[in-house]
Amino acid sequence: MTESFERSFSKGSYLHAIIDRRAEDAADRILLSDAEIALDGRGLKEAVDKAADALKLYGVRGGDRVVLVNENAAALLALIFALSRIGAWTVLVNARLTGNEIRKITEHAGARTTLFTTGVSPDAAAHAAVAGAVPFDMAPLTGVQIAPLNDAVVAEPLGRDGADQVAALIYTSGTTGQPKGVMLTHDNLLFIAEVSGSLRAIGPKDLAYGVLPTSHVFGLASVFLGTLAHGGHLHTVSRFAPKDAARALAEDGVTIFQGVPAMYAHLLELAAKNGAPVPAPMLRYLSAGGAPLDLTVKAKVEAMWKQPLHNGYGLTETSPTVTTTRMDDPAKDETVGPAIPGVEFRIADRDTGLPKQTGDVGEIWIRGPNVMKGYYRDTEQTAQVITSDGWFRSGDLGRVDAAGNLYVVGRLKELIIRSGFNVYPAEVEGVLAQHSDIALSAVVGRVSEDNEEVVAFIQPIAGRTIKKDALEAHMRANLAPYKCPSHYVFLKALPATATGKILKAELKKQADIISSG
Repeated sequence: MTESFERSFSKGSYLHAIIDRRAEDAADRILLSDAEIALDGRGLKEAVDKAADALKLYGVRGGDRVVLVNENAAALLALIFALSRIGAWTVLVNARLTGNEIRKITEHAGARTTLFTTGVSPDAAAHAAVAGAVPFDMAPLTGVQIAPLNDAVVAEPLGRDGADQVAALIYTSGTTGQPKGVMLTHDNLLFIAEVSGSLRAIGPKDLAYGVLPTSHVFGLASVFLGTLAHGGHLHTVSRFAPKDAARALAEDGVTIFQGVPAMYAHLLELAAKNGAPVPAPMLRYLSAGGAPLDLTVKAKVEAMWKQPLHNGYGLTETSPTVTTTRMDDPAKDETVGPAIPGVEFRIADRDTGLPKQTGDVGEIWIRGPNVMKGYYRDTEQTAQVITSDGWFRSGDLGRVDAAGNLYVVGRLKELIIRSGFNVYPAEVEGVLAQHSDIALSAVVGRVSEDNEEVVAFIQPIAGRTIKKDALEAHMRANLAPYKCPSHYVFLKALPATATGKILKAELKKQADIISSG
């Protein structure tokens, strides 16, 4: 743990310590803004305290799980701090998920209530209407609705302090396709906020463009908390639009931009269309995460803005940052950099756990204050991924060079990362299996330029014909758009072993040669 972290936020602190501190040292300076409102340090604390009082009056208790169906807005970020003040758990859910996906998460979490950022998100508004939500008063912030209380749920015991108390519950679908809640403590998130902000050298003169979804841990810990923990100004944006981002970079004095590789690709496309680079006169730090960074995109971005495009590696279970390239030692290749201060990783033999030799490929294991508390209501899976001496088994394959730089070479979990969002093949296969004319299916990822695509291989029931339009409608009704396959490949029989196990490696090879057209 870094010295500055110890000084600013002692072990066992809580997320709302950030705004308490900023109310004193940035009382009259803008810290948080969106398209509708700008709050200084004093105003942010007042908004958070009012929201916390309103939540308590509504019936939210310490230890309750409260779902936030959201897209980015100042009101969303104030609610996260307000729930911290109460001692409730924030359950962050992307508003673009389907109603069925949100229902599964809400039920598994045992949610006390659900709030919706209706003011910035048509999707959140649609979910709110189904839930019977009503306006939630947290003026001067607006655009939030709240669902009726669930009186049947029981609050979790409060932790001893921020090292033990859960701050955020973020769901992944896991290898089974069922919701799996990652419990991140206040200390987990504050550690990453402090260290990642320090590595970016954030200060009061910085303006960060907050377009990464706060429902994703990268947006939550590194962008949102990391910026405010160091006194920077965060301008939060509900959805990425290349023209809007380009205008902000050119005119608003944005100094820090963090995005997924697809965002940079869109900005490059805009620059090519305009026949000139996107101006960014104040930009001093930019980084990519959430998906593999194509070296061609990296080179073009660096040529356009004459500075390094940094890269890193992390997982939801590690809050998320494990490694990142450094400002004083930018990378020229595909490395994701060395471990951040206070965190260690090793390339381990999957069977023995023993470290591999430099340059050898093995499973990436991580240990440090960023590692999650565990999976909610799933001690068995928690025990499978966290060893008795605190190492988290990532399921990812990597190698390390002599300088300690990590190179990620594959994913044991077959996770597909599409536009910065996680897509789990088992979840997509589960929805395909619900189709009455499908006998077997298998889903794999396919790299396409700066992104990944979802490819579904389908074996119809003998004698039946599957209409693609109807199949696509079935998938859209049950999955968020980014989880829906980009390609459907129909085969008389999926390749399989003698025991019936589908040979995904063969399908992956087929997927890789599919024309993007």
